[in-house]
Amino acid sequence: MIVVVSQARTKPGEEHAQAYIALSAEFGRFFRDHPGFRGRRLVRGVEDPQHFTHLRWFDSIAAYEECTRAADYVAHTEAMYEHLEPYDSYPREFLEAVLDEPDPRA
Repeated sequence: MIVVVSQARTKPGEEHAQAYIALSAEFGRFFRDHPGFRGRRLVRGVEDPQHFTHLRWFDSIAAYEECTRAADYVAHTEAMYEHLEPYDSYPREFLEAVLDEPDPRA
């Protein structure tokens, strides 16, 4: 299993953070029905509430890349970028899951 990790900083102001969260929720439509998708989380900095980390779990990098070729995927990411501080490149990293401990309370 791989984890696709991306970092983002919203523009100053809670309205940008809330818009980014809402658009991120809608972003899930590109992944939900894909057979290689295993889940995702969006986490927000406590000390820096403009900082977000998006974690997406897939069976493989190829499964993730298939999702990125879906119709309207790029247009949706561009709508999300409107609420982010500018950056030079897409800050994305592929990681391999090497230890997975389930929640013992589940």
